[in-house]
Amino acid sequence: MKKLSLALIFLAAVCTTVAQGLSEELRAVWVATVSNIDFPSKPNISADVQRAEFIQLANMHQRNGMNALIVQIRPATDAFYPSPLEPWSQWLTGKQGQPPVPYYDPLEFMIEETHKRGMEFHAWMNPYRAVFNINGSSIAASHITRLHPTWFVTYGDKKYFDPGNKEVQAHVTAVVTDVVTRYKVDAIHFDDYFYPYRIAGQEFPDETSYRKYGNGLRKDDWRRSNTDSIIVMLSRTIKKENPACQFGISPFGVWRNASQDPIGSNTKAGQTNYDDLYADILLWLKKGWIDYVTPQLYWEIGHKLADFETLINWWSQHTYGKLCYIGMGIYRAGSNDAWKDKTQLPRQIRMLRNTPNMHGMMFFSSKTFEKNPNGWSDSLRLNYFKEPALPPKMR
Repeated sequence: MKKLSLALIFLAAVCTTVAQGLSEELRAVWVATVSNIDFPSKPNISADVQRAEFIQLANMHQRNGMNALIVQIRPATDAFYPSPLEPWSQWLTGKQGQPPVPYYDPLEFMIEETHKRGMEFHAWMNPYRAVFNINGSSIAASHITRLHPTWFVTYGDKKYFDPGNKEVQAHVTAVVTDVVTRYKVDAIHFDDYFYPYRIAGQEFPDETSYRKYGNGLRKDDWRRSNTDSIIVMLSRTIKKENPACQFGISPFGVWRNASQDPIGSNTKAGQTNYDDLYADILLWLKKGWIDYVTPQLYWEIGHKLADFETLINWWSQHTYGKLCYIGMGIYRAGSNDAWKDKTQLPRQIRMLRNTPNMHGMMFFSSKTFEKNPNGWSDSLRLNYFKEPALPPKMR
């Protein structure tokens, strides 16, 4: 028994030494469930097939050297888990509100399989999108849009929560609280959809809330204050309920253009986080409300309006001590001459690794890797991710 104990102590010491010798770099992949982009392949397959597909997906990314999966568990105010607040997702079962058959908890299963492979699981949620398509989405009788129709506005072909409504903020917070208290997620992850991207010629219809809650602020400032409010509320809730859980945001790649703000980037983006999505990412970083930021830099090196190199250098100077990962557009492979160039993605990775204050990358999205475009899956596995790395520790 004594020899066995000594052997276990020695093994633990060796494992610790090996782990300490690894570099820290996040290598993650977004797994989109909306419209069955990445998982599951179809909305009406059995639970057994779903599980098999996720295992295959996780194995592929483990082979390629990834150490985190960013899985969309709430694509449109619905759930890939048994939620007391929102119905089962239509992209899981084909009909919103219908549980998987045979019954299982997909989120619990996905977390377990991800952790089993030594990878982090980041629970990706969309905060305000409520109905993906008002002309075709499956909407359960228990869906929040039916229970509280005054909380929502229609913009384009979608329904959104009204971000200025205080009851809405409380509901979103309750949804996040439920997940971080019941599941062993490593992070809560929001993407770039706060206020929606502008539709030409259409104003976001929140005038009623503005008159009620505006308090004399300019509408743009009021909208930003609404987004700030939900971020700080969620940050405090997550840290209270599960201090080990990170809170991360993957915003659109341009905060503001230099033409709009002296500290903005030398870009000419048609829409920006600050002015159009009402997301003041820099404030959230400065205040420490989020643990990491992943700007989506899906443009190529040398892009005329939003150059990858220009933007990665800009974000490097505006991390405020927080973790910064770069969202990389592997899905762009073959879309134009720049993305037909086999060196495009490798050059971006090398540039990232040679830029200060960068801590890793996320790739959009999972399904692209199945095709091995430009041989990039092979390149990651055999070259850039050949040596394992640990996800960075929360700062």
